[in-house]
Amino acid sequence: METTRLAVVSNRLAIVVEKGSAGEWLIKSGSGGLVTALGPVLRDRGGLWIGWLGSNLLESLDDQALETLLAEGSRETGYSLKPVELTEEEIQKYYFGFSNEILWPLFHDLPSRCNFDPAYWEVYERVNEKFAGKIAENTGEEEDYVWVHDYQLILVADQLKKMGVNRHTGFFLHIPFPPLDGFIRLPWRFQILEAMLQYDLVGFQTVRDRRNFLDCVRMLIPDSKVIGHGQVARCLTPRREVLVGTFPISIDFRQFAEIAGTREVEDLAWIIHANLPDRQLILGVDRLDYTKGIPHRLHAFANALERYPDLRKHITLVQVVVPSREDVPEYDALKREIERLVGEINGRFTEVGWTPIHYIYRSLSRVELLAYYRTCEIALVTPLKDGMNLVAKEYCASSIENNGVLILSEFAGAAAQLQNGALLVNPYDIKGVADAIHEAFLMDPETRHARMEKMRRSIQRNDIFHWVNAFLRAGIAKNLSQFPRLELFLPKPSPKTEQQKSPQ
Repeated sequence: METTRLAVVSNRLAIVVEKGSAGEWLIKSGSGGLVTALGPVLRDRGGLWIGWLGSNLLESLDDQALETLLAEGSRETGYSLKPVELTEEEIQKYYFGFSNEILWPLFHDLPSRCNFDPAYWEVYERVNEKFAGKIAENTGEEEDYVWVHDYQLILVADQLKKMGVNRHTGFFLHIPFPPLDGFIRLPWRFQILEAMLQYDLVGFQTVRDRRNFLDCVRMLIPDSKVIGHGQVARCLTPRREVLVGTFPISIDFRQFAEIAGTREVEDLAWIIHANLPDRQLILGVDRLDYTKGIPHRLHAFANALERYPDLRKHITLVQVVVPSREDVPEYDALKREIERLVGEINGRFTEVGWTPIHYIYRSLSRVELLAYYRTCEIALVTPLKDGMNLVAKEYCASSIENNGVLILSEFAGAAAQLQNGALLVNPYDIKGVADAIHEAFLMDPETRHARMEKMRRSIQRNDIFHWVNAFLRAGIAKNLSQFPRLELFLPKPSPKTEQQKSPQ
């Protein structure tokens, strides 16, 4: 199959539009990992990007102004931009509603946080139909490959088929896929599952996510079967064949390593440590979200200070929380809980010249973020559930002196790749995380170096461009022999646990 152009479809377009100080519209390329990964591929293939331009932005522009803005954006990015217009109701019920009050918590194994409002589903269908219509208008059957991204747009391929539009399509789920007993709570479980099976290729972050999906297919769709056990398998249903693969997303390793080594980052890293001297720094960087496990982490840090007095005055937790959905009551309550815990812990343990937690509630610039990555000896990445968690990989890539220690949740997708270098923890195990903090604090330089070097080699070898190439080879070339079998990650008992189990 000859494919000459790639069409990327995501909830948001690959540009950011802002108003300048004089009231003029300013446009710049987005800075996320997806843009970094797919931008060069789109330029090379003369591709296009389809997505929502931003809340109510189109209502503020006439047709001529919008056309001028998109033309400028296309010059900036090097590929065509096709916006999907959403009403305020659609934003509330499709994005904040079905996507983030149903799919997000359910797929992160937190069903108690779901709001199964039937009105959300109707709007979710309608918005996915809008995206499908924009794809139909701007792509062709033979010359384009349509790559749809993430949980907001699961129904797109199904909507294309309902329109009678044939396209070569792939779908990648950036968040986890839940096990059967969680997925079946979804009132629209059959519709979601059948819609995912309308793509030619469905990709997941981890072996566990793919296994969960295929278990749901086997149990909920009669007479379906799976052939193959490698990175890409064939899923056969009574109506069609679908490729289902595992493609762990990554980062631009070289870019992070190069920027981390610049004079600007080094100078700021020195200033950070000069202001927090004579101690090891632990770094937590998270978007404000209940899946990130920030309160659990703070309880574990307090437990470590209580049980290991040698940590006091010799360690400080730098916890960065990036604002997110502040207008949602649940997120505002989470913010207040985090700030209460920070205040309690600092009030309990602070001594003259030492405060246990340095709390930052704002976004960091790229230089600031990499300076913290460079200067903090320990990273504490402990989500309750994460599709991948790129902070873990960014920290390792930026640790150019190989002197950092990564403490990583078993429930982050990155654990499968980094398990041989990171200290893996169960974020619900407060004492276990506290023990890992103490272990990281005491770890000798040689062990730190060996562990970090191992993780950095793996990330460098399997970077963001490897991820793109792997998915496109499976989706376009379909040469399955190129994909080795991947290992299913399962937690293992720590050496300390094994010692406790052995007879005395």
